[in-house]
Amino acid sequence: MSVGLIAAILGALWLASGFYLVGAAEKAVITRFGHFDRIAGEGPNYQLPWPIESRQVVNTQEVLSITDRSRMLTQDAALVDINVAVQYRRADPQAFVFNVVDPQATLAEASESAIREIIGQTSLDLVLEQGRQDIALKTRVLIQHTLDSYRSGLEVIGVNLQDVSVPEQVAPSQKDAIKAREDKDRLRVEAETYSNDILPKARGTAERQLLDAEAYRQQIVADAEGEGSRFAQLAQAYDKAPALTRQRLYLETVEEVLGRGGKVFVDSKGTGSNFYLPLDKLLEKRSPEVKRESTLPDVTVVPGAPLQTPTPASGDGADGRGRARGSR
Repeated sequence: MSVGLIAAILGALWLASGFYLVGAAEKAVITRFGHFDRIAGEGPNYQLPWPIESRQVVNTQEVLSITDRSRMLTQDAALVDINVAVQYRRADPQAFVFNVVDPQATLAEASESAIREIIGQTSLDLVLEQGRQDIALKTRVLIQHTLDSYRSGLEVIGVNLQDVSVPEQVAPSQKDAIKAREDKDRLRVEAETYSNDILPKARGTAERQLLDAEAYRQQIVADAEGEGSRFAQLAQAYDKAPALTRQRLYLETVEEVLGRGGKVFVDSKGTGSNFYLPLDKLLEKRSPEVKRESTLPDVTVVPGAPLQTPTPASGDGADGRGRARGSR
């Protein structure tokens, strides 16, 4: 076999090696002498054989996952162990092949950095309980932002917090800290409740006292003005008729004094030689203030009428006789 025939067969085989098939979910990145040339899609394709052109097939629909377990601090300085899983796909084959040396390692570092940042802004209660979904969403957005800045060609599909727990070494202290924080919140709520209850009452009491003081002031001022007006009118009346004014004042004073005491006027006509004065009944009709001032009422007897009083019962005092005053 001649050398030319052998060379022709080898050349044909070399050219035939350029045929290849791309799957439905794949993209082929074609480079020519090491530089990007094109992207081949689904189906049979041809490229110039190596070393002129080369290809790298990338599955753009396959969902991959990486996991990372780290210990980090929360916003309230609590240690927590978190196992995070990140799902991603290679959305841009050209960027995936050329822009980042190790896309998976870059994704792992970006994921750890993002989860540490989000956990550092979140309290332990949210991390352990109802805040996981929100943490996962914020972490995914932050990871995607970092990957886009690197033009890595990766798309983050989802982030899952698979395991979140407190380290065993600090679990007792962590429980005490959580209990202290709960007690603090409870006491704060109780204090706010007490404040909301006592402040309106205090304001109402102060307002009522101010109103009472204002009413008292107005009453005192009105009484003073009335007394002043009465005195001015009395002075004017006295200037016009001194004797009549003095007589009127005397009668008013006598009326006031006699009105406060227990007075009994006795007419001696038609009563016979003797009559009884019921001192016990008279004492019952008097007010307590008058009783303290005097135990017996004053009696005015018409001249010439004899007076006889019953003997007082035991306990009525050392002297049970009524005091008689004769009218002059």
